[in-house]
Amino acid sequence: MPKSKTPSAAPEPGQHPGPDVGASAEAGLDPAGHPRFYQSASYRREDSLGWLLRKLKQSIVHQAGRQLGDHGLTHAQWGVLMVLRFGSNHCTTTALCRELDADAGALSRLLDRLEAKGLVLRERLAEDRRVVQVSLTDAGFSASDQLPALLSDVFNAHLKGFSHAEWQLLLSMLRRMIDNGEALRRAQSTPDID
Repeated sequence: MPKSKTPSAAPEPGQHPGPDVGASAEAGLDPAGHPRFYQSASYRREDSLGWLLRKLKQSIVHQAGRQLGDHGLTHAQWGVLMVLRFGSNHCTTTALCRELDADAGALSRLLDRLEAKGLVLRERLAEDRRVVQVSLTDAGFSASDQLPALLSDVFNAHLKGFSHAEWQLLLSMLRRMIDNGEALRRAQSTPDID
């Protein structure tokens, strides 16, 4: 008599089944010998990195936005403050566009609002008047002081149930993916030499 398969336990509320590991193992390799985790025939939105990362970002932005709204800041505005506070306080508008993945027109309107609130200052460089440099004012530094605590609360809420080792592993894997993406970008911007 054939043995019946034991049904797998249903995930508890709030938990999600992972991707089908067996299917991933059979996915094959690309020409360079790397695993091909995604296949068009077995593609599922629920396992898509893009979809999962977008859902996570939406949740983080929503929760942070609720708290930032109490301080009169929007998600887009605190993005600028974070770049200036924890990156370089003197940043060109071109560098800000690149860092925030924003177009020049949208960034200009955003900086108008931040400047009207007295949080940033825009100045043209004396040596090249075409270049606009943005920096935090004292009020901008003061406003950005609250961001690390606020974002820490939001991130910690999203990491509920994770161990320290899992958190570090998640950060490591995300950094590896970012490095892979940067390598792809560099390879695509390097002209082929025949």
